[in-house]
Amino acid sequence: MSSDFLTPFQARIETQLTSIFDATPEPERLLDAMRYATLGGGKRLRAALVYMSCDALALDASSGDSAAQAVELIHAYSLVHDDLPAMDDDDLRRGKPTTHRQFDEATAILAGDALQSLAFQVLSEDESLTPEARIALIKALAQAVGANGMVGGQSLDMLAEGQRLSLEALTHIHNQKTGALIQFAAQAPGIIAGRHVEALQTFGHCLGLAFQIQDDILDTVGTEEVLGKQAGVDLRQAKSTYVGLLGLEGAKSALSETTARARAALTEAQLLTNSFDRLIQFVADRDH
Repeated sequence: MSSDFLTPFQARIETQLTSIFDATPEPERLLDAMRYATLGGGKRLRAALVYMSCDALALDASSGDSAAQAVELIHAYSLVHDDLPAMDDDDLRRGKPTTHRQFDEATAILAGDALQSLAFQVLSEDESLTPEARIALIKALAQAVGANGMVGGQSLDMLAEGQRLSLEALTHIHNQKTGALIQFAAQAPGIIAGRHVEALQTFGHCLGLAFQIQDDILDTVGTEEVLGKQAGVDLRQAKSTYVGLLGLEGAKSALSETTARARAALTEAQLLTNSFDRLIQFVADRDH
């Protein structure tokens, strides 16, 4: 499925992120690594999700700018650290050398650290939002990123290497590792608007899980040329996956069921826009 519908959101967030780095000229090598990790690539799905939620809630896109920036900065940091030798030990990301290969490990670690702190700074400085909304967004993002969210999920994922997990345990890991940040992106405009937070949370939860199931499928059937990164990483690291537990057809069935739940959550709240519908289909059909 074409990702052309994401182009306006990608262009908007790329401009936003570029302006942040341009406003901070020093230290040069660290910022070069931060730019390298963040700009000029990626689907920008999380930022697009923020803007789509703004549209569904009849909010101006500018209301979601700081949340979109923050979620992409956090995502960039997580990829930099995930690719390190101590984690997934990947050499390629988005078809180019990973940040620690392009620079060095120490610079990559520091760039990730700086990107994470910058995300919270961006939210705290958005004076277009009420102080209450800023605090609520910072709290929600911290929860999505921390020990009970993305970082906790990564830790559990590493500890599970070489083990055959139950489907329940695997789902728990991925709800934290991948789903928490996607859920934040979906619900952030609801927090800003003060409505439909629960429906957007449910949608984001299901979309994040669908994203991970498709990742597992692609890691099994994809090629390095199409993925822009090494294929078969999960198998080499002896990780449990949806394909490993359910088989390829079972994983595809689980993907279909999960995307149906994502769509239902929006339909029930009367929030299913055309953009949301296309995004759900894109997550299920993407090849990289």
